[in-house]
Amino acid sequence: MGVLYIVATPIGNLNDFSKRGVDTLTNCDLILAEDTRQTLKLLNHFNIKNKLMAYHKFNEMKKVDEIVKYLKGDSNIALVSDAGTPCISDPGYILVKRARKENIKVLSVPGCSAVISALSISGLDTSSFSFYGFVPNDNRERKKLFEEINYSKIKTKVLYESPKRIIKLSEDLKNYFPNSYISVCS
Repeated sequence: MGVLYIVATPIGNLNDFSKRGVDTLTNCDLILAEDTRQTLKLLNHFNIKNKLMAYHKFNEMKKVDEIVKYLKGDSNIALVSDAGTPCISDPGYILVKRARKENIKVLSVPGCSAVISALSISGLDTSSFSFYGFVPNDNRERKKLFEEINYSKIKTKVLYESPKRIIKLSEDLKNYFPNSYISVCS
């Protein structure tokens, strides 16, 4: 049986990629990429020649059976996202859950994580934190999330947001949490 590698990729500087990450992508049988165009930049930077398959939120349900079949056929497969660690607000959870159910070995190749990188420079108390991922677009869902955050006993909360929507999020946070310290990291 093959191994599914969950490989963290750089979140800005390609030189942050680990030697182990390079070795894994070089030696696996297939690389699953959230966006093959983005991953190709990384592969070209490190002169990695390997097969790519698109695996993203729009096709992950359709691809799982095919990927599991490869893994059961002794193929080693690496999953990467565009930047950071797969499965952390990026595709991968469905595949990892299925691989675990099928007793396929899943290994992490650690590296960059936007959550941890941002917390480390935020100036916020990081002894504990809650991570909420991307803020919903739907106003009702947004309000529901902000109410959930408001009732949390954990002081430090982390949200992801698109640069295109950061001003709206900032305004919402000011309205919902007027006395809070906010750190914006990119």
